[in-house]
Amino acid sequence: MTIKKEPFRRYQEGKSADVITIKMNAEERREFEGWKYLLQQSKDSTAFKQLAKIGSQVLQEEKVKAINQVVMNNYRKNKRLGIVDFD
Repeated sequence: MTIKKEPFRRYQEGKSADVITIKMNAEERREFEGWKYLLQQSKDSTAFKQLAKIGSQVLQEEKVKAINQVVMNNYRKNKRLGIVDFD
């Protein structure tokens, strides 16, 4: 017995995925391919996920947090003083 499927109807209601599209120019793609090589990961989507996880760990390190605090403090002071050298 075959299940007859109707067009334009979802049959897997419970399974949903959040899909994002990323556009890269040639230079960005070359860099990404290099990162994939470092990770030894051939699949683009998995490489993006792994790079995001690594990046989140780096941003949460104490040394990086200290640097970000200094930069944001400078940004806040410059904005208050009306110094707009950087955007």
